Amino acid sequence: MSAPDRALPARLWADPLLRFLIVAIGLYISWQFLFHGLLHPWGQLDRWTINSLVQLATVLLTALGYEMLPEPRVDLERYIGVQGGSHLWIGDPCNGIPLFAVFSIFIIAFPGPWRHKAWFIPVGLALIHLLNAIRVAVLCMVVTISYDWLNFNHDYTFYIVVYGAVFLLWYIWVARFSGWRELKRP
Repeated sequence: MSAPDRALPARLWADPLLRFLIVAIGLYISWQFLFHGLLHPWGQLDRWTINSLVQLATVLLTALGYEMLPEPRVDLERYIGVQGGSHLWIGDPCNGIPLFAVFSIFIIAFPGPWRHKAWFIPVGLALIHLLNAIRVAVLCMVVTISYDWLNFNHDYTFYIVVYGAVFLLWYIWVARFSGWRELKRP
């Protein structure tokens, strides 16, 4: 390899956009192998997250004066409902874990000081989880009004709200904590 050929990877790595893409794609592929190969088959992370969602949503609903439906005899940690509605079943795809990963990967891959990443990622994950619990609680309330509204709100309304919040967190990271403005200056 000639000297200019050896300098090419260093120049590519110095470009912040290419560095971000390489790191983000590498982390995402690694996450997929870790999650699908170990964490999801193990099942405990999914169960803990869903149980936490049910507990948080129950606290919210109870605080708002709703009476909870008795838990069904099977798979207690996945069901939640309020009087006047029906039980909702929380599946693994709805627990937010993939969104936690995508959010964290973005923050890790995007430039910025690690002292800010160390607190921003956990705070962001907690906010996403709380928002997901609010989503579950509101879906329980929606079912008391009309079960037909459940699918629309589950599939559209809350995707816009939750993903909008994630994009807002990413924007806050880029605008306030990443140092991106300093990187763009010549």
